[in-house]
Amino acid sequence: MSLPWILACLWVLAAALVALLPMRLQLWPGLALILGAVAILVLIGQAHGAGMALVALIAVLSVFRRPLFHLVNRKGRVE
Repeated sequence: MSLPWILACLWVLAAALVALLPMRLQLWPGLALILGAVAILVLIGQAHGAGMALVALIAVLSVFRRPLFHLVNRKGRVE
């Protein structure tokens, strides 16, 4: 297994651990996870191509689906 995929697996484990934290404590680790995900996606893209990076991006989006839904709903409202 290549280094980018090992890092991706460790990222998934870290995301699972952050999910166990109370909601009020998830902000900063979540932001670190997002930044780390971008770096890992770039590494996967360089090592394995755009197709595998797209697969990894879909996995990242599935992990952050609730915050993304919340962000989209919040931006969509007119106040």
